[in-house]
Amino acid sequence: MAKHKRHKKHEEHVDESWLIPYADLLTLLLALFIVLFASSSVDVQKFQALANAFQNEMEGGTGVLDFPSPVADPAMSETDEQENLKAADQKELQEMQEKMTAYIKENNLQDKVETTLNGEGLLLRIRDNVLFNSGEAEIQPAHLGNAKEISQLLVMDTPRSIIISGHTDNVPISTAQFDSNWELSAMRAVNFMKEILKNEQLDPRLFSAKGYGEYQPIASNDTADGRAQNRRVEILILPQGETDQSTNSSIQ
Repeated sequence: MAKHKRHKKHEEHVDESWLIPYADLLTLLLALFIVLFASSSVDVQKFQALANAFQNEMEGGTGVLDFPSPVADPAMSETDEQENLKAADQKELQEMQEKMTAYIKENNLQDKVETTLNGEGLLLRIRDNVLFNSGEAEIQPAHLGNAKEISQLLVMDTPRSIIISGHTDNVPISTAQFDSNWELSAMRAVNFMKEILKNEQLDPRLFSAKGYGEYQPIASNDTADGRAQNRRVEILILPQGETDQSTNSSIQ
């Protein structure tokens, strides 16, 4: 009787085809989690550490988690750009101040004209006797040259709004031409602005004139020197992009 060959029973092969879509789904979920995390966090070190941890867990992965750094925050980039523009603008104002200071020194006007650079902009302060006779609003002919030189200092590459304001002491005035210090200060500002704008390199649309009368003193009106300091014309050069929003006591 022939012997039948005994065949070893083959072990059944487990169907593992389901692992492929499962792994793809897992990878996509992890990638989605990383994207959501990156969009909600600006902590670069924590993000990178988490990405590396997930990447190490994925054996033979495709590197979908291998990010060098999270996407830059647009708001942060915009802030940096604004800071750079502000710094460049401040530098230009400083250069203008240096030119004005040199002009003041060359013309021996240190005790009558001064400059200040602050958060409001660049301020040029001029004592009234540099331009006007007492109680008058017309610029003295002998000082028209000063106005012309100052107008040249205001020529700049970057357009800026410029405010010219007139100020007086608190000594009352009542003449046929002016009923009050307020009117005198306003007309002085306007007349000085008109003289400045004879320089065709300047844009009249950027200028405004104001009269504050006695209401913005920079010194005490109790002394002659204090009153002399309060009688002045000021030129305020605003930072780039800023405009004169005030309409109080202004003539434009």
